[in-house]
Amino acid sequence: MSENKAAQGTSVIILTFLLAMILTILPMPEWAGYIRPEWVGLVLVYWCMALPTRVNVGVGWVAGIIVDVLNGSLLGQHAMAYAVIAYVTVKLHKQIRIYPLWQQALSIFTLIALSQLLIAWIRGIVGDAPNSWLYWLPSLTSAVIWPWLYLLLRDVRRKFRVS
Repeated sequence: MSENKAAQGTSVIILTFLLAMILTILPMPEWAGYIRPEWVGLVLVYWCMALPTRVNVGVGWVAGIIVDVLNGSLLGQHAMAYAVIAYVTVKLHKQIRIYPLWQQALSIFTLIALSQLLIAWIRGIVGDAPNSWLYWLPSLTSAVIWPWLYLLLRDVRRKFRVS
């Protein structure tokens, strides 16, 4: 692969992560905050499935640290959660990719719920545990939007020939 193609592919990947981070910090009404999908987690899972040699645990860790800084949350909680879901996705990427989109959405639900569980565990350790079942809604909304996000990112990857 030429350096220009590799740089273009890296730029597209970084741009999708930046867009996901913008969607993560975009102001929303308080009631809508509970249904905000886990944008960065979804983009991370997509790229780990599509290009597991380029986007993996290290990228998940860095993206998580950036999300922690953007949210003003305990440094490392998203980093650990994203690293774990990146690891699981890279290990299972061949199986997940062959599933139809509705089964992939169930996998996404499980991965995002795992991420939220790890974050809730860390928050519980520091005395700030979530106290409402609404905390778990992003897992559901992430699974619901997965098919459309998957198709969109797949089209972007094909259009810009990211490999």
